Parts: sequence; C-alpha cells; structure tokens
Amino acid sequence: MPKAAPSIPDKLYFRIGEAAKLVGVEDYVLRFWESEFPSLRPAKSASGQRLYRRQEIELLRRVKHLLYDEGYTIEGARKLLRSRRNGQQQSPLPFAPAPADQRVKQLRAEIEGLQALLSRKLR
Repeated sequence: MPKAAPSIPDKLYFRIGEAAKLVGVEDYVLRFWESEFPSLRPAKSASGQRLYRRQEIELLRRVKHLLYDEGYTIEGARKLLRSRRNGQQQSPLPFAPAPADQRVKQLRAEIEGLQALLSRKLR
C-alpha cells in the first residue's frame, strides 16, 4: 500500500530538500522536472537556492502522480497539465465503441468465415 504524502506545512517557501521530501522524490528529480515542465519555475534566493511555493509543491505532486501512478510519459503529462491549465478537456472520440460481446460475435463470425473458405480451398 503506498505511503500517504505528508501534509504541506503552512510556510511561504520550501527549499529543494524540503520540497523533495514533501513530494517523495530526490532533489535531482525536481531539478529534472523543472527542465521538462515549463510551469515549474521556483523562485531563487540571492544565493541561488530554489524556493518552492505551496502551489508548486502541489503541481509537483500531480506530476509525480501522473508519471509514477498513472503511467504517463513526460510528454503525455506535460500535454495533460497544459490542457488542464488552459481549461480544455480531452476531446471525446468521434464514435462510440462497440460493446465487447457484440465485437466478439463479429470477430467469431469473421473467423468462421475464413475457416470455411480455407477448408473449401484445401479440398
């Protein structure tokens, strides 16, 4: 059973080590995700230390969930987050899928037809 993510403390900024613990990944993963997700741009202190806000921690948790739990690729997660940010939803398929048992019956009929055709040619 996956461990529940720790609650985000009521602070204005979190350093990269704190952010990594809250998200449940290593520091280098956060730095990599910054290069892959344009919406992840933490502020930097005068000394260059990354400073993440609560909103960015929540976004990082969403990214982790999409990549680790949902199985999205980085490109897929990026597109999904971009579409959600723009208020778009995935467009529905232009057709309704056939019910499974109807499709199975159709395939069975095709296979039986092929079997009959092959048995006639083999005679």
